[in-house]
Amino acid sequence: MKKQKKIKLKTHKGLSKRFKVTATGKVTRNAKRMRKYGYTHSKSSKNTDKKSLQLAKPEAKKIKKLLGK
Repeated sequence: MKKQKKIKLKTHKGLSKRFKVTATGKVTRNAKRMRKYGYTHSKSSKNTDKKSLQLAKPEAKKIKKLLGK
């Protein structure tokens, strides 16, 4: 009986632009409101949203699978 090869998954390009996997394996994302229409928000609210946020483990597991990592 021949062993079947595992099919390689393609990287989900939309997620690769929005999420990053750190060297320790944590998944981070940028805060909301930072990709478009920055001029409608105050400077203080934009400064608080600049930090990267860490995802919860169940969500991170799904995103890592879609990113192929």
